[in-house]
Amino acid sequence: MSRMLLIAVAALLVTGCTARETPTTASSEGPAASAAQNQSAGPGCARSKTGYPQVELKGASVGFSQSEKEANPFRIAETQSIKDEAAKRGADLLVTNAQSDLNKQISDIKSLLDRGVKLLIVAPLNSDGLQPAFDAAKAKQVPVVTIDRKVTSQPCADYLTFIGSDFVKQGERAAQQMIKATGGTGKVAILLGASGNNVTVDRTKGFKDGIAGTPGLSVVAEQTGEFDRSKGQAVMEQLIQSNPDITAVYAENDEMGVGAVTALKAAGKQPGKDVKVVSIDGTRNAVQLIADGSYTAVVESNPRFGPLAFDTLEKFGKGDEIPATIVISDDEYDTTNAAQKLGNAY
Repeated sequence: MSRMLLIAVAALLVTGCTARETPTTASSEGPAASAAQNQSAGPGCARSKTGYPQVELKGASVGFSQSEKEANPFRIAETQSIKDEAAKRGADLLVTNAQSDLNKQISDIKSLLDRGVKLLIVAPLNSDGLQPAFDAAKAKQVPVVTIDRKVTSQPCADYLTFIGSDFVKQGERAAQQMIKATGGTGKVAILLGASGNNVTVDRTKGFKDGIAGTPGLSVVAEQTGEFDRSKGQAVMEQLIQSNPDITAVYAENDEMGVGAVTALKAAGKQPGKDVKVVSIDGTRNAVQLIADGSYTAVVESNPRFGPLAFDTLEKFGKGDEIPATIVISDDEYDTTNAAQKLGNAY
């Protein structure tokens, strides 16, 4: 009996160690849900520099300003992550949605301030234009954490910090996937994201820099699809007409990539085979297409900002120094792992 008891205790100890070594995730959806900080940069910001009051997260009123309607998987997962973490921390969360209207986002943020929020998380619609909202928050000594898209305002002075992906690196990783899939030869069409934000600029730069040393790959067309599936499909239809010899597509988000697949199939082409498709996001639809053979690769853009955003606000409240930029970890999917990792997609 005593020997059996010792074996059981040992098994419990092993299980306990394994659990502690498993990375913390933002949801129960697997490793891709991880929102672990893998890099930080820039001079630090602390309450001692801003003079802001200390705010305890538990019971605090926290505002979240979402920029776009939750019509695509990234926005749905992003908002849900904030809601889940707020509930976990015992915070009182107030959520607004700007519906892709910059003026509405400014008024939304001012409304949240009028409703008494003590902390703010903002997913900016554009890199420019939110200064009036930041000024209003500063006047009420409410710290602002920005997520997903960078703004041109000043960290620590106008907002606390930016939490997001390294968008240039995402483009570079997409380029490497494209080079591998095409063997370094082909004619590429780029479906650009929305104008007016750093995501599009950086993902374009990263991709073009990434293929610059591969002379066999050339960009023959680029046009904005506004990060939208139906617009991505319409643009792809036009590009097929004007450039019927396209052999590869780089879409700056999955929604446009999925739209491109629909257009390619309608034109009698075989996406994933005679036309390679690489995009950025990590949505379930795109990853499923990889598993089905109609897509090539996806570089994840992790939308699960909740844990990092609330960790940052908590640390700031305690007086810790917060870096100007916090980079979230991103996964990657291709034909070798998409079927196995489908459960990690959002």
